[in-house]
Amino acid sequence: MSTRVTQSMLTQNLLFNLSRTNKAMEKYQDQASSGKKVNKPSDDPVSAVRGMFYRSSLNEIDQYKRNADDGLSWMESTDSALDEVTSVLQRVRELTVQGQNGTNNPEDRTAIAEEIKQLSNHLGEIANTQIAGKYIFAGTDVKNPPYNTETNQFTNANEGMLELQVGQNSNVQINVLGTDVFNNSKVGSIFTVLNDIAANFASTEPSTNDHLAELDSQMDNILKERAELGARTNRMELSVSRLEGLELSTTSLLTKEEDVDIAKVIMDLKAQENVQTAALSVGARIIQPSLVDFLR
Repeated sequence: MSTRVTQSMLTQNLLFNLSRTNKAMEKYQDQASSGKKVNKPSDDPVSAVRGMFYRSSLNEIDQYKRNADDGLSWMESTDSALDEVTSVLQRVRELTVQGQNGTNNPEDRTAIAEEIKQLSNHLGEIANTQIAGKYIFAGTDVKNPPYNTETNQFTNANEGMLELQVGQNSNVQINVLGTDVFNNSKVGSIFTVLNDIAANFASTEPSTNDHLAELDSQMDNILKERAELGARTNRMELSVSRLEGLELSTTSLLTKEEDVDIAKVIMDLKAQENVQTAALSVGARIIQPSLVDFLR
């Protein structure tokens, strides 16, 4: 049994096909103007979910990079401070060698003692070095100065490690413990050594302590701390390089998932426009007959 096709059915089919063509054109126009294949989740649910995952990964990578940059700034400031400590100790050693010369008169020895006291005070300023309002040699007690200017001693005993996360399972220690630098359990307090040397030169009865050996021990300890800090700095820089590579690859995956091929979209849009033009041309012929035409 054949189905009777009426003029109304032809018109309805024409409108339905034109509406579908218009929706396809709208899709290609949105893609061409936005440069994205997915402008709403319903366009491609799978690509939308993957895009969300890649964006989340990029946000994590960006945070890890900020952590690494902050850590490198902290470590560079610490290394500069330790370099200054080394310079102070070298100057104290020069003064100690000079002071042990038997040709020095009491005034010369007093002048040497006074300069060493000033260098000791400068070491206290270095011990209280801050970055962004935080004391870098105070362990985790970053809000309180580790060096007491009244007693001229390093009083902080906090041995907490400051670590920054630079990967899902990667943490790097960024601080050097002030207790290891200024109040080391093996070589003693650096301030006590300097105060003893200054007192020795200020005294009329010099002691026989081997101050040069004590200074050399302090300097060796500083070099050891700087070497360990340098190793962690290298690791942090490698982490930054790894994060930059990971960011590039993740961005590439996101681009492949969401970005459109502009040339292809324009070709599809032109093809759809041709389909619509043909449909309108055919539709004009379908709708053209009137009642008068049927009565002829």
